[in-house]
Parts: sequence; structure tokens; C-alpha cells
Amino acid sequence: RSIQAEGTFGVIKEDHGFRRFLLRGSVNVKIEFLLKALAYNISKLHNKIISNRLGCSIFIKEIL
Repeated sequence: RSIQAEGTFGVIKEDHGFRRFLLRGSVNVKIEFLLKALAYNISKLHNKIISNRLGCSIFIKEIL
């Protein structure tokens, strides 16, 4: 069993300060966690773009 998912939950809890859900109900909890996961992924993408570790260009260079 891989431990990679556990690290992600640890980062969301510690670094993002997530301790409990603010909303109640299964649909609301799913939406809230989806937003937390989306923020985590955007943060990782932003860090890769800033440090130039994508391995490809995200912008199309125009040839004049």
C-alpha cells in the first residue's frame, strides 16, 4: 500500500490549517473537500511553474 496519499492529507491539514469541515451534510462535505483538493493542486502547479520544473513550456512561442 502506497503512503503518498497520506502525505497529501498531512500537507492539507498542517500547512493549509484544515482541521474540520465548516459545512454539514455529505454533499457539502464533498464540495468543501473538492475545493481543498483543488487549492492544493493549484498550489503545487504554481510552485512548479515558478521553479521552472514543468518539463515543457506552458506558453506557445510565436515565430515572427
